Amino acid sequence: MNRDSVDIAIVGTGHGGAQAAIMLRQLKFAGRIALIGAEPDPPYERPPLSKDYLAGEKPFERILLRPEKFWAERDIALMAGRRVTKVDPDAHGLTFEDGDTLGYGRLIWAAGGTPRRLARGGADLAGIHAIRSRGDVDALLGDLAGAGRVVVIGGGYIGLEAAAVLTGLGKQVCLLEALDRVLARVAGEALSQFYQTEHRAHGVDLRTGIMVDHIEGERGRVTGVRLADGEVVPADIVIVGIGIVPEVAPLIEAGAAGGAESCGGVMVDGHCRTSLADIYAVGDCAAHANSFADCAVVRLESVQNANDMAATAARHITGSPAPYEAVPWFWSNQYDLKLQTVGLSQSHDEAVLRGDPASRSFSVVYLKEHRVIALDCVNATRDYVQGRKLVVGRVKPDKMQLADPDVPLKDLT
Repeated sequence: MNRDSVDIAIVGTGHGGAQAAIMLRQLKFAGRIALIGAEPDPPYERPPLSKDYLAGEKPFERILLRPEKFWAERDIALMAGRRVTKVDPDAHGLTFEDGDTLGYGRLIWAAGGTPRRLARGGADLAGIHAIRSRGDVDALLGDLAGAGRVVVIGGGYIGLEAAAVLTGLGKQVCLLEALDRVLARVAGEALSQFYQTEHRAHGVDLRTGIMVDHIEGERGRVTGVRLADGEVVPADIVIVGIGIVPEVAPLIEAGAAGGAESCGGVMVDGHCRTSLADIYAVGDCAAHANSFADCAVVRLESVQNANDMAATAARHITGSPAPYEAVPWFWSNQYDLKLQTVGLSQSHDEAVLRGDPASRSFSVVYLKEHRVIALDCVNATRDYVQGRKLVVGRVKPDKMQLADPDVPLKDLT
């Protein structure tokens, strides 16, 4: 057993963990910092995994968040390949998978999540992949050379982005979505229909309202996906993109508030503090009250949220507290389409279309009780930039002007 200690331990080397360490040094924190990650790699960008990295357009070195020497130059101890299995909030200690321990003064939990597994027979067959880490994508790339037919299960951003890349690589892609449209949980019907049309036009066999019965295989390897109606979709590779499970078990087991009532994550306050003393949580695993959401608790999976929560925790630790008030934003690249989203549209009661989707440049503006709560902008960066002010200002615009793409959104603020 090894008992060392640091002033701040950061668990998770994704965007949130890396940004927390960077921000602490920018705020002149001089104590010992350990940045701990279960993966063997230094911190890197996650969004390119389902886009440029999968497509072979960016090598791993180009998606590093910082050059590897950066961390040592700032006296941040990078502990890669170390998984934390237990948190002792009373003793202020961490236990690793190999039994080693590490003491901490304060802990920032930024462990993110793990891909949700398909709860169907055959889910353990070779040839079934997720897209969450570099290791996931490297394994997928290793399988792709000998594969012609790919089935993607899940019509969220990861599934759609993977389908776009693999179609571009010449693969025969079938995408299966259980709900009646893709992106159903995060966007309105107009955007869903647009992306369904685009993917089908690019050759994707996109099916909605489809339930998977089980995965079929021979000699330990996947050969197809059997649907609930009995049809078997042939597959050399299956990609499962049905969300993540927040990596919070050690905190919940230590007594932190969270779990099912907190969107599966750990609950934090406006300064990203958990219910455990001296323990913060940020990023995908942190559930919080968000002023731009109409539900009591939300858990956001985005780079913006991870970075902004990390900055919030760092400011509180260094004595310059500022509560988390950032407007959520997201993006997705598919084919030559750039989707930029600002705000949260889930509770909208009206959607206004700006422009013609057939032109492949348009926006959908979401309203609730006549005020703008979100925008989805496809190849419409000006709307995205100007529409942000409508969301932040809770503006109630004239709807005829809102629907006219010739009227700049800045004129409606």
